[in-house]
Amino acid sequence: MSQLEVLIVGASIAGPTAAYWFAKAGANVTVIERFPALRTNGHNIDIRVAGVTVMRKMPGMEAAVRANKADIEGISFVDAKGRAYGTIKPTGNPDKQSLVSEYEIARGDLSRILYDMTKDNENINYVFGEQVASIQQGPTEDGPVTVEFTGSLPTAQFDLVVACDGATSRTRSIGLGCGSRDHIVSTNSWISFFSTDQDLGQRTKIGEAHSAVGGRFMAVGADAAGGSRISFMGCNPRSDMESILPFRKAMQKGEDAVKDYICQLYQGVGWKANMALKCMLMSNDFYATELVQVKLPTLSKGRFVLVGDAGYAPGPTGTGTTLAIVGAYLLAGEVCKHKGNLDAALGGYEAQMRPLINDLQKIPPLIPTLLAPQSAWGLWLRNQIFAFICWTRVFEIVEMFSGSASASSDEFPLADYEWVA
Repeated sequence: MSQLEVLIVGASIAGPTAAYWFAKAGANVTVIERFPALRTNGHNIDIRVAGVTVMRKMPGMEAAVRANKADIEGISFVDAKGRAYGTIKPTGNPDKQSLVSEYEIARGDLSRILYDMTKDNENINYVFGEQVASIQQGPTEDGPVTVEFTGSLPTAQFDLVVACDGATSRTRSIGLGCGSRDHIVSTNSWISFFSTDQDLGQRTKIGEAHSAVGGRFMAVGADAAGGSRISFMGCNPRSDMESILPFRKAMQKGEDAVKDYICQLYQGVGWKANMALKCMLMSNDFYATELVQVKLPTLSKGRFVLVGDAGYAPGPTGTGTTLAIVGAYLLAGEVCKHKGNLDAALGGYEAQMRPLINDLQKIPPLIPTLLAPQSAWGLWLRNQIFAFICWTRVFEIVEMFSGSASASSDEFPLADYEWVA
């Protein structure tokens, strides 16, 4: 077991977390990332339920997350004139969270924390600007895997290849021999993020969100570095799955085309939309993606296995980071538990993860209605419901909207493992 050679593809959250636990299992780990350096930009993400449990098993991580968490104390929903009709704040109990998490942090900050926790480990080697070109399994899929790379790394053999490179994983296509969109289920929605040095939040730690008819949603929050973080989201009717096609076509053409698409869609929305659109056109950290789920019949093939969004992206449930962190922990834990028997380890990983995936991938039926109602009537009704929730503080109602994302950490118990290191 001490000589197990593991290749991890992807250095954002799932990858470094898996590297941490595999090193504790006594493995030699190589982490490759196709970008030339660690990506430190990105939107705010949450650590919830079982993810909190794993975080607390990693000494120093919870303190680092708290020290770098997003500078936000709640989110206020406003109308087109900026008048607030309801504000949701954290519960104050990190083990029972509301729509606003006690562990909300920028994706880039969390990646940096995990990278800093692992980069000096003598059993972990990071290689940036590198990708997998091919994966060759043994004749019976139970021997070492031969991996060719696109860059300077020489062809090498690994006992296990772990894909952690996101919902549109290129490595998944290579390892499973499938198409790039195979196993991807569209939620018919998209989201974009960017930052600006302009203060659109009026120097408050309460973020603001606004919805407009047609499934349009935007949010503005303070950036800890100064200025604001802004997001636009589009939720299309699930009855019309072709309505996502204009966004996909824009994505194929590049960033400028996506920005033009969003500008056209959000013209006349009101509130701070016009200011936000001007900031978006000048932003240099713009990111947009279709919100999808990844649903695989099995999480591994031979000595190739998937962790995080590459294997089970949950879509707009707020649980993607949690699934990534938990999946990395359970995979390495099962490999450590079943020393020398990777078949049993991968079977244990599948058995441990499948109930979590099935639960945390469930999109609460009211989520699209909550964020982006399609009609004026739906928008009015949503506003009344939120006003009632905030006035009465009946947060049990919030759980109807947020599903398992607001469950107690105790509802997702995790196995304990005896680590080698």
